[in-house]
Amino acid sequence: MALQGSEIKSIRAGQVSLAEAFVQIENRDAWLMNAHIATYDPASHYNHDPKRPRRLLLHRSEIKELWNAVRLKGVTIVPIKIYLKEGLAKLEIATAKGKKLYDKRAVMAERDERREIDRQLKGRD
Repeated sequence: MALQGSEIKSIRAGQVSLAEAFVQIENRDAWLMNAHIATYDPASHYNHDPKRPRRLLLHRSEIKELWNAVRLKGVTIVPIKIYLKEGLAKLEIATAKGKKLYDKRAVMAERDERREIDRQLKGRD
């Protein structure tokens, strides 16, 4: 990842959230979007924007492979974790396919069933 100085200090401090983050490919570059890297307080006015897009440093063949997966298979590229290796921040990414509507409904129905069973068991005690 291409980072600013205050960003790497925040990553070392563990102040990163990838909850809503995704990877977008534009103009033969891969970008990390919506990742929140908290501002580094000692950097004061030299700080960075916490949600700015960050360029991922990938080989051209890797970007092409990811682009084809997104374009042909309809998957999304999601960041899994950020880790430090030999002083550099690395981002682990994966391709993922979203749930279908009927899958979501099945999970919601199962959750409601469990909740109802728990209520009944709690009421008997």
